[in-house]
Amino acid sequence: MGTQKPRILPWLVSQLDLGQLEGVAWLDESRKRFRIPWKHGLRQDAQQEDFGIFQAWAEASGAYTPGKDKPDLPTWKRNFRSALNRKEVLRLAEDRSKDPHDPHKIYEFVSTGAGDFSQVDTSPDTSGGGSTSDTQEDILELLNDMILAPVPDTGPPGLGVVPEHCSQLLLSPNLENPMPCPNLAPPENPLKRLLVPEEQWEYEVTAFYRGRQVFQKTIFCPGGLRLVGSEAGDRTLSGQPITLPDPGVSLTDRGVMGYVKRVLSCLGGGLALWRSGQRLWARRLGHCHAYWAVGEELFPDNGHGHDGEVPKDNDGVVFDLGPFVADLISFMEGSRRSPRYTLWFCIGESWPQDKPWVKRLVMVKVVPTCLRALLDMARSGGASSLENTVDLHISNSHPLSLTSDQYKAYLQDLVEDMDF
Repeated sequence: MGTQKPRILPWLVSQLDLGQLEGVAWLDESRKRFRIPWKHGLRQDAQQEDFGIFQAWAEASGAYTPGKDKPDLPTWKRNFRSALNRKEVLRLAEDRSKDPHDPHKIYEFVSTGAGDFSQVDTSPDTSGGGSTSDTQEDILELLNDMILAPVPDTGPPGLGVVPEHCSQLLLSPNLENPMPCPNLAPPENPLKRLLVPEEQWEYEVTAFYRGRQVFQKTIFCPGGLRLVGSEAGDRTLSGQPITLPDPGVSLTDRGVMGYVKRVLSCLGGGLALWRSGQRLWARRLGHCHAYWAVGEELFPDNGHGHDGEVPKDNDGVVFDLGPFVADLISFMEGSRRSPRYTLWFCIGESWPQDKPWVKRLVMVKVVPTCLRALLDMARSGGASSLENTVDLHISNSHPLSLTSDQYKAYLQDLVEDMDF
């Protein structure tokens, strides 16, 4: 018969009283407020003792057995946080997890000190699954804290932060028998690549001739892309050329076919689109005018007109991640309007304002797939509503299948590290 899992509050109070876990301490004599170190595992100054409380609870709760189970710091931290959040007698008083010198969180008992809870704790603990509302809170916290700035060059991707020779001992719940610390360096968080770095983005490009879809391709282009009308275009220009198809293959009306060919021939060096920082930029390299707008994925919003004309031989912003994130937050807080992330280009003609867009000769739709993934995540209510797995298609890598539990762990990992 196995050992009964301890209740987290009596267990935590005992750890606070012992004072043997680094950074875990009472803040007042009444034993009402206490601090928990909350350093992110990917920080360059991360040390094993910063995560002692998370491993200790994982061992005490039976979620981790040293020598048998693989260390999983993100899951340990998430389970610990979820267990505390479910205690009505406890609240998060201050979140100082972004403090560059001493990241930690301060909790406090809402009505009395720790004495009443050291022996009795009737509220249920969970095994760490997390509720939908908790995951919604995690995503909102992620988006609110997000710093939309270029990624600093901090070294090779996936660089571990745990010292090669770990001299510290990580204490197990049996504090009289310290155990050598395992290598807790977590794997690279795949969700990070949804937004950064810019060379990891991929795009789904769809072309329409008179409303008929004639081309669709998902491409990974680190230097951006160029919509061109001929494979013999200028290959000295930057950006991966995307050749729009010959209209003779899909159109039967010879008149329309001729007009489309004329538009394509005037594209010249093409219509260039690329990401720099947290914005998408566009430039027209040929004689053919082009208008753009951010609309729905199924169709452009031709009621309010275009958002601008793509400038010729100059760079123009056509999408900014800042408003997208703000709209995503509003959407998750109850706004009926979901954020838009689809770029529509009308090439060779004026924008179809108050007119059917399917009457335009050449329309091209460009979808950054990472933004679609973020919205899908928000619509699903977070990973807790996923029955089995979620498949992420990031850059040119193979699809990545994550269990809902892994997805939540990676998501919480992002919440704790918004310095990208």
